[in-house]
Amino acid sequence: MSEIKSICVYCASGPGNRPVFVEAARSFGRILAKNAIRLVYGGGSVGLMGALAEAVLDGGGTVIGVIPEFLVDREHMLLRAQERIITRDMHERKRVMFEHADAFVALPGGIGTLEELVEQLTWAQLGRHKKPILALNIESFWDPLRALIDDMRRLDFIRAGLAVDLLIAEDVDEILPKLMAAARLISEPEKEMVSVAAERM
Repeated sequence: MSEIKSICVYCASGPGNRPVFVEAARSFGRILAKNAIRLVYGGGSVGLMGALAEAVLDGGGTVIGVIPEFLVDREHMLLRAQERIITRDMHERKRVMFEHADAFVALPGGIGTLEELVEQLTWAQLGRHKKPILALNIESFWDPLRALIDDMRRLDFIRAGLAVDLLIAEDVDEILPKLMAAARLISEPEKEMVSVAAERM
């Protein structure tokens, strides 16, 4: 049985054009703080990233911000975070975030958020780790991706034995229960990335 002590959250550096996205980020931040679960995230202070991290900190929680050097100014690195890790590039950022997290959550976001989510799904699909991966489907945001994955299965591009296990939460309050239920099914060693994959991330 695996414990969830820290969660890596992928999300936008912008707020989107619906207030519900920012409120969902803040709500999840409050939940993380209340449950003493560390937030690992992209290190910015703007958009959904900023709303999420500020809510964790305001609730007395712990934040680890991981940001590549070239984005420190562009995404306005959050100086309040207890731990700030500046990486050389995006690849190192993703590796460090992976190493600090017990599970992954994708909130709404753009191409970067999608890329980070899909990379984790890819490594899990290839058997490189078993950390739970979940998308918050607020306002049906991830429905197009779910439909695409279903089409990939239907067309045999996702074949038997190569399942894509993406957990879905329709509401913020569902996130932790679903992640914890999934974590109970795996052991601590199964969460670790094998060395060859870690080098390539």
